[in-house]
Amino acid sequence: MWALLTGRPVSLYAASVLRIGYGLLYLVFLLREFPHRGEIWGPESPWTPALAEQLFEQTGWNSVLILSDSPAYFEFCYAMAVVTSVLFILGWRTRVMSVLFAVVVISFHARSIFMTDGGDNLVLLMAVYLVLTACGRRWSLDARRNRLKSARAGDVPEPVRGLYAQELRHARVTLTTVVHNCGVFVIAAQVCFLYGSAGLYKVQGSTWGGGTALHYALNLELFQPWPALSHLVDDFPMVIAITGYLTVLVQVAFPFVLFGRLKYPVLAVLLGMHIGIAVLMGLPLFSGAMIIADAVFLPDRFYTFLPRLWRRAAQRTGMRQAAPGRATGSGSVPAQGRPELPAPQDQVVPSGG
Repeated sequence: MWALLTGRPVSLYAASVLRIGYGLLYLVFLLREFPHRGEIWGPESPWTPALAEQLFEQTGWNSVLILSDSPAYFEFCYAMAVVTSVLFILGWRTRVMSVLFAVVVISFHARSIFMTDGGDNLVLLMAVYLVLTACGRRWSLDARRNRLKSARAGDVPEPVRGLYAQELRHARVTLTTVVHNCGVFVIAAQVCFLYGSAGLYKVQGSTWGGGTALHYALNLELFQPWPALSHLVDDFPMVIAITGYLTVLVQVAFPFVLFGRLKYPVLAVLLGMHIGIAVLMGLPLFSGAMIIADAVFLPDRFYTFLPRLWRRAAQRTGMRQAAPGRATGSGSVPAQGRPELPAPQDQVVPSGG
């Protein structure tokens, strides 16, 4: 177990996907609510800073948004939240930006805690967990800077370090690896607990046992962004019942299929389920948060294969597009060889006189 924790950092690509995913998700959230920012988090919100402070004294929460009642201060905090999300996505000084991103999410979450839902709670947890991970070592500006730094160093020998400096560096690397691996494990455990508890709660419900739970969910006016589409899906009761049973089965079995190849079809089913929730029930933030969280279970070799697959597909597409547009006579001409001379014994020698 100790070797597993200290040997090497695991799931570096998955951690980077979570960084990019949750940063982008929260950036879209801030931009979407920009016209309503004052009513939700600002000083003119019905949930005033004074009321928020009273609640914080009871719950232990805190928020940088209530440090001042000035509208200018709130606008500054909102602008900095957007900038922090962008820099977190890009992976610039990721260690610092991960902490600032967690502060941003906690502050906005606590400021209007009565307007949050399950998706907001999951984003909050993941923002805190990502502080522990080395989520900037792949697909980030930090990773690019380290590559350029290594390339510039070239074959320059590394300066000789003292024994104390070497031990200190080794201890720092080990500590960073342990904290990262523990952070990834906590993220995976959180997702397993979420799916397992959701499935077990569904088992206790009579509507899920009867296969009618999705029917009632599709007919809730609060979760009908497109009523016609919801009614169209509701016209297939057998499909709805099978989907409900499959949802419960997949959620309960999810923690037990993570160490085999069966997890890939299970993750595909969960992806389809979350896309359906986003489209049919109008919960894109929750669905996006869950889809991003599921990415932690994909191995690094999957993410390293994606760029190769993309380049291969791009090459094939380029070849198909270039073939019909080739001009007449523009093909390559085979190399033309010089005519061979006959061998000396084959040459005709004229006879003298």
